[in-house]
Amino acid sequence: MAEQKLIEQFNLRSRLRFNVDEGQIWLDENRMLLLHARAMGALRRELFDSLGAERAKGLLIRMGFASGQQDAELAKKLLGAGDPYDVFRIGPELHSFEGLVKATIVQADLDWERGSFAGEVDWHNSWEADSHLQLFGISDDPACWTIVGYASGYVTQFFNRPVIFKETACVACGEAHCHIVGKPVEAWGDDPYLNYFKPDDLQGQLDEMRAEISRLRRSLGTECTSGKLIGASPGFKAAFDLIARAAASPITVLLLGETGVGKEMFARWIHDHGDRSDQPFIAVNCAAIPHDLLESELFGVQKGAYTGAQQSRAGRFERAHGGTLFLDEVGDLPLAAQVKLLRVLQTGEVERLGDDQTRKVDVRLVAATNVDLQEAIRAGRFRADLYYRLATYPVLIPPLRDRRSDIPLLAAALVKKYEAPYHKQVQGFSDRAMQALMAYPWPGNVRELQNLVERGVLLAPSGGLVEIDHLFAGGAPAHSLGAEVDRAGLVGHAGDATRQRLYEAILQDGFDLEQHEAKLLELAVQRAGGNLTHAAKLLGITRRQLAYRLKQGVEG
Repeated sequence: MAEQKLIEQFNLRSRLRFNVDEGQIWLDENRMLLLHARAMGALRRELFDSLGAERAKGLLIRMGFASGQQDAELAKKLLGAGDPYDVFRIGPELHSFEGLVKATIVQADLDWERGSFAGEVDWHNSWEADSHLQLFGISDDPACWTIVGYASGYVTQFFNRPVIFKETACVACGEAHCHIVGKPVEAWGDDPYLNYFKPDDLQGQLDEMRAEISRLRRSLGTECTSGKLIGASPGFKAAFDLIARAAASPITVLLLGETGVGKEMFARWIHDHGDRSDQPFIAVNCAAIPHDLLESELFGVQKGAYTGAQQSRAGRFERAHGGTLFLDEVGDLPLAAQVKLLRVLQTGEVERLGDDQTRKVDVRLVAATNVDLQEAIRAGRFRADLYYRLATYPVLIPPLRDRRSDIPLLAAALVKKYEAPYHKQVQGFSDRAMQALMAYPWPGNVRELQNLVERGVLLAPSGGLVEIDHLFAGGAPAHSLGAEVDRAGLVGHAGDATRQRLYEAILQDGFDLEQHEAKLLELAVQRAGGNLTHAAKLLGITRRQLAYRLKQGVEG
C-alpha cells in the first residue's frame, strides 16, 4: 500500500513530455533520449572490440554512475523534503520507467543520520543482460555494467559518500534473474572490482592485456566441443558434463526429460564421442511402433515365423552390432517386450521371432523416456528389474523453460540452419521477437523452438529481422507494450490507451448510446449470474443505480 501511495505521489508519466515538433523529450526539466536497445547493444560490442572487455566494462560502469547521479538529483527535487526512504525508493521506479530493468528492493538497511547503507536488489528484464545474451551468448561474468553503475551513482548521490553496488547473479550468466549487493566503498576492502569506478590508466590497459591472455589460455585448455548440442545454462552444463564423462565408457545411459528436449541429439553426441563412433547408430522410437510388431523390429524375425514373414530379417539389436542402440520412449514398451529386452541386456544374446537360435550382439545401449518410470513401476506398467538395468547412469535434460538463457544461442543457431534451405539471410530477431521467445512457456521445448524459428526464417524478408508476427502462427502471445503517448504528447496508462482505442472504434459508425448502455448492463448481469450486487461492482456503480437503470430500460 505504501509503495502504491508513493507511485501515485511520484507520477512519472505525468512528468514526461514528447515535443515532436522540436525533436525533444523531457522528464520534468531533464532532456531525455529514446534510443534503440539494439543500437546501444551494438555500441557496447564496439567498445569491447576496440577497448577490450575490462576497459569497456569500466567505461560503461562510470557512464551508468553519472546517469544515476542525475536521477538522484531529479528524485530529490520532485519530492522535495519528503521521507528520505520514500525518496530513495524512487530509484527502482526510475529504473523501470526508463526501460533499464525492473528493480525490486529485497533488503535495505539505512541510517540516514550516520550515512550508513547496506542493500540488495533483484532485477528482472535487464536490457543489458538481454543484449549481452543476444550478442555474445552466455557470459562467465555479470553483464549489467551500466545499470550497476547507475545504482551506485544514485545511492552515492543520496548519501554524499561512495556506495558501490556489485552484481552477484546475472541472467547473462544463466541465472533466473539478476541480483546486486550494495555497501559503502570502504566495506569492499581492497576488492579489485572498485578499479572499474576509477578513470583508466596505463596500468589498467596492461592488466586488461594480462587478463585477456589468461582468459584465452583457460578457454583453450578447458573448452569441450559440444557439437550440435547448444547451450551454456547451468542446467545444460550439468547434463552435458554427465554425458561427456560417460561417452567413452560402455555404461548404459538413461536420458530423462520432457518430450522435445532433444534426447536423441544427446544420444547421438554420446555415440559420436565414444569409441564406437565409426559403427552404426540405430534409433528406435518404441512409442511409434505397433505393439504386435515391436518385438520383430527389436529382435528380428525368422522366415515363416508368421503369415507374411517371407524372409528372415535382422532386428535393430543386430543392426546396431558394434555400435549404439538408442531406445527412445522406452517407458512405452509393452510388458512382454520388456521381458525379452531384459534378457538381451543380461545375456548379450538375441533370439529372432520364430527362431530357436541365439545370436551374440555387442551393443552400447542408450535409452530415453519422458515417463516417470518409478511411478510406472508402482502402477505395474514397467518392470523394476528392467528399470534398474537401464538406470545405471541417469541424465536429466532440463526443459527449455528452465534454461531460458540458452534461447538466444539456440535461436541464432537455428536461424543459420534454415537460412540455406530457404535461400535467404536474416539479421536475427527483433527485440520484441526475442523478448517473446524468452517469455514463452515452451510446452514443446526445443522442438517447438525449432518449428517457430523455421517459420520465422521463411516469413522474414531477406536481409531483415525475424519479427514477432513471423514466429507465432496463431498470433503473438499476449504482451503489453506499456504506456502510450496521446496526440498531445502525454504518456498515459496502457489500460487507458486500450480503452481509448475501443471508444474510437465504437464511434466510427452509427452509435446509439442507450442501446449500448442497455447491452452493457445485460452483459454485466449475465456475467454475474443474475446477482445485481456483483454486476454493479463490474460496472463500477451501486446496486441501487443498476436496479434503477434496468427498470428504466424495461419501462422504455
